[in-house]
Amino acid sequence: MTQGKGRLLVTGGAGFIGGAVVRAALEDGWSVRVLDSLRRDVHGAETPAAPDGVELVHGDVRDDAVLDRALEGVDAVSHQAAKVGLGVDFSDAPDYVSSNVLGTAQLLAAMERAGVRRLGVASSMVVYGEGAYRGPTGPARPAPRTVADLEAGLFDPRDADGAVLEPGVIAEDAALDPRNAYALSKLAQEHLAATWARSTGGRAVALRYHNVYGPGMPQNTPYAGVASLFRSAIERGEAPRVFEDGAQRRDFVHVADIAGANLAALAATGDDRLDAHAGFRAYNVGSGVVHTIGDLAAALSRSSGGAHPIVTGQYRLGDVRHITASSERIASELGWRAAVGFDEGMAEFATAPLRAAAR
Repeated sequence: MTQGKGRLLVTGGAGFIGGAVVRAALEDGWSVRVLDSLRRDVHGAETPAAPDGVELVHGDVRDDAVLDRALEGVDAVSHQAAKVGLGVDFSDAPDYVSSNVLGTAQLLAAMERAGVRRLGVASSMVVYGEGAYRGPTGPARPAPRTVADLEAGLFDPRDADGAVLEPGVIAEDAALDPRNAYALSKLAQEHLAATWARSTGGRAVALRYHNVYGPGMPQNTPYAGVASLFRSAIERGEAPRVFEDGAQRRDFVHVADIAGANLAALAATGDDRLDAHAGFRAYNVGSGVVHTIGDLAAALSRSSGGAHPIVTGQYRLGDVRHITASSERIASELGWRAAVGFDEGMAEFATAPLRAAAR
């Protein structure tokens, strides 16, 4: 028997964000089941324990038999399972496409077989590529930065005449411009969810996460994000190494707020709010406050008493310079706003436990 709001399947529910969604859903009255592959390159040798009352199905979202079993009696799905991050190099591309695109397609097909019609899917700000800018003549979307400019320390995007563009915030109706394999896979997940909603009469919400951080973040892995890399360096007694000049603009959002946004998204799939949008709607999910990568490193060092950050001038070609987005749509339509402030969140994160490094 399901209780309260029904039974929720959380794919990737043993992970960093998925685990936060599981805990929030339990508090919100859902009965929760987790499907997780427990990949060693994500979780290491330790098998995470499921919270009391949560059934853990060990398996892959690309396995139809596992999916059919995991979806039995389920009312809604929160799809968090994915290979995340920019990656090491292009050799990661097949795994991104298989894990994220094929995995989502097979999950959606299994949901159709099971008659499950409510979906929340984790997307990412990376679908935008570079964010919103203004130049001397108005709004501008810059081309990818060149190696020559990056080598010369010219990090800010420029227009055709060489004028530096002014960064702003981007809204959900902006043109999408994914610029690496991970970004392409997240956009494909959104398109698959929208197609599934139209063809089945289901309802789906895609949440475009900004830079997520918080307790339980994986440590010292190129796939986990810059907050994890800085935090891991401090824990080793090293100075955080900041790429470029540290002025890259981002929006850092606490994992507890991300979990709350997922609950708001699931609530929207249970009524008629998405019907005017053919059953699918995408939302930016950020704190609403812009900070720089340098701000992040300095805040973590200050809160932990660690070494002062080092600005290296190094770069990664697949990185974007500035990406911050408006979260007004999710506030006005779903009633969600971030609750954890930057200073409060960083003070907690600076000494919070991280997940053991995967090897």
